[in-house]
Amino acid sequence: MARHSTRKLPRQRAAEKSRSNKKWVASVKTVSTFPPKGLFTKDAATIARSLASKKVSPKGPSSGMRMLTYFINRGGKGLSPRRRAELERAKKFLSQRIAQQKGHRKAA
Repeated sequence: MARHSTRKLPRQRAAEKSRSNKKWVASVKTVSTFPPKGLFTKDAATIARSLASKKVSPKGPSSGMRMLTYFINRGGKGLSPRRRAELERAKKFLSQRIAQQKGHRKAA
């Protein structure tokens, strides 16, 4: 009589692991930042300007960049290609702002 092993094969473990970590961003809860309601539905320049402001990101534009990246990750496949492209443009604007700010600090 053959006994079935309860040990899982490496492939089975990897599949279970990937399934459980697939939606990690959905479990994140934060109250540290509060971007204005509807901000991420606006154009790229407005998003970048708002996220770089001290009112939204007290720790600077880098904090705004993290918020934007988090929003894109959270949206996942639910974001339309057009919306994702606009958000990616906002990331470019924001990264330029961060580089500009770092360059300004070095000169001072």
